[in-house]
Amino acid sequence: MSRLRPRGFTLLELLIVVAIIGIIAAVLIPNLLDALQKARQKRTIADIRNVGTAWMSWLTDQAGATAAGAAKIYPASRHNAVSYEELFEYLRPSAEFFYMQEVPQFDSWEHPLGFAMNAHLVNTSVLIVCSPGDGGVYLRGPSCNDADWDVTPFLSTDYDQDIVWADGYFVRWPE
Repeated sequence: MSRLRPRGFTLLELLIVVAIIGIIAAVLIPNLLDALQKARQKRTIADIRNVGTAWMSWLTDQAGATAAGAAKIYPASRHNAVSYEELFEYLRPSAEFFYMQEVPQFDSWEHPLGFAMNAHLVNTSVLIVCSPGDGGVYLRGPSCNDADWDVTPFLSTDYDQDIVWADGYFVRWPE
């Protein structure tokens, strides 16, 4: 008579499968987390660019277009903070007429976006939109308009860096 082998897996086979799954997870999880951070950063950049473009359109209608020059330092400290509600009123004054359908209030890390505007709309530096990045704290000051921003890129894997758009171009951006 032949001896019947019991069905199922042995303990050794199960341990090997668990070890293989653990090795695959150890390799993939850091890459997945980095991809999620990169996606948040790209979404924040797109939102800031869209808000900035809509705000520049509003400015064009209000006071004429300002010249956006590539200075070495962007003087945001000359700007007054603008609340989300004020910006919403600028960009969406009525249901029929608007510059933007959805005005984002938060970046992709759920930190409030910063908005500031120069009181003199005909100056060379007028509008600024910024995100504090993943850290949630601006690296140059307590708020978006309390610093003079160096016009420079930064390492795209440093997600704590501030992302700043001003007057038609990015002042601080991931390279």
